[in-house]
Amino acid sequence: MEIEQGQFVDWLRSVAPYVHAFRGKTFVVAFPGELVLNGGLAELAQDLSLLHAVGIKVVLVHGSRPQVAQQLALRNVEQRLHNDIRVTDAAALECAKEAAGELRLDIEAAFSQGLPNTPMAHSAVRIISGNFITARPLGVIDGVDLGFTGIVRKIAADTIHSILNTGGLVLLSPLGFSPTGEAFNLTMEDVAVSTAVALHAEKLVFITETPLMVDLGGTEIREVSSHQAEAVLMADFLPAASAFYLRHAVKACNNGVPRAHIVPFVTDGASLLEIFTHDGIGTMISYENVNALRDANIEDVGGIIQLLEPLEEDGTLAKRGRELLEREIEYFSVLEHDGVIFGCAALYPFPAEKMAELAAITVNPDVQEQGDGEIILQHMESRARAAGFTKMFVLTTRNVHWFLKRGFVQSGMEALPHDRSHMYNWQPRSVVLIKSL
Repeated sequence: MEIEQGQFVDWLRSVAPYVHAFRGKTFVVAFPGELVLNGGLAELAQDLSLLHAVGIKVVLVHGSRPQVAQQLALRNVEQRLHNDIRVTDAAALECAKEAAGELRLDIEAAFSQGLPNTPMAHSAVRIISGNFITARPLGVIDGVDLGFTGIVRKIAADTIHSILNTGGLVLLSPLGFSPTGEAFNLTMEDVAVSTAVALHAEKLVFITETPLMVDLGGTEIREVSSHQAEAVLMADFLPAASAFYLRHAVKACNNGVPRAHIVPFVTDGASLLEIFTHDGIGTMISYENVNALRDANIEDVGGIIQLLEPLEEDGTLAKRGRELLEREIEYFSVLEHDGVIFGCAALYPFPAEKMAELAAITVNPDVQEQGDGEIILQHMESRARAAGFTKMFVLTTRNVHWFLKRGFVQSGMEALPHDRSHMYNWQPRSVVLIKSL
């Protein structure tokens, strides 16, 4: 019993940083109609109610493709597709309305659970839906009139924000309306991306019927930047459904959403595992400007020296000569804008202990407080993980709290690799901070 209690306490403490980080932030969570057909709606409602309870503002977007197909079959209406896009005539539009209406009621009922001894006990989630989406017809493509199939024109962001700020959870269906009163059949993915962008959401989470994506070698694709994801799409090896989700995730990230997640719903509690655990269970796509953050080369030495010299003079960083910097340039990454380097960091490997040292992390003081240090740190962590390291450490005489807030833990010198004490930039009174990757 004591072991179980200890495990629970450890788990709860491990979740706390995520709760603090995400409180007050907006998440757009989208799921397909297949999740409902597979009986996962009640559990999803429980999980999203928990997000709501810890202060995360949730906008829920549901899909309805299989339900629309069922309605078409019930009415003996032929299902017509063009380039995998549904052709929506008047009869198909009625089917889409019917499907969306039934799903909305089912979702509202799921969030109304409140039986004792269940995860929804004492919950009071209020679901708000309405005409928040302005849409326009997709039109004629390749000579085919898609009828009432549409795309999002505008999201009523101010109205949605006001609902979220008063504690409501917003539900959006894949239907939009024109200023002339027409209804249009939309894709869940289009609605989700447009909403996340319009609301400046912290995360867009697709909970999908597709399995975890893997590359051509069978390796799981767990974390990619948006430009890396674009390369994956260009390679054209993903199944069509997975590529469709990934394409929309990239669009969201390229339009200002910091993180997008594609999470298979086959795992119970998929959304919680993705959001509240370090490794998650799906694929995370993040925006990274490939033209700004890159590995350093010999031509960058001058720019790096200009960044480091002031901090070396005041004792924040240990001094490096140009010759040493040139020899170790392969360990550096730089952040640049219009050809000017305004941030850098180095990653020194210690393979025997599967550890890496983060050193010389620096951002030009003129552009600090813009989150560039965070971007560099995340990039170096990704480099370390890709190289197979399990821990990253930093030695610092200042900025201790900055690292502690980002998951580093203070330790002693004995925790460092044996060879570390023989390196050139040993500093007395340095604080040792270590982070598990």
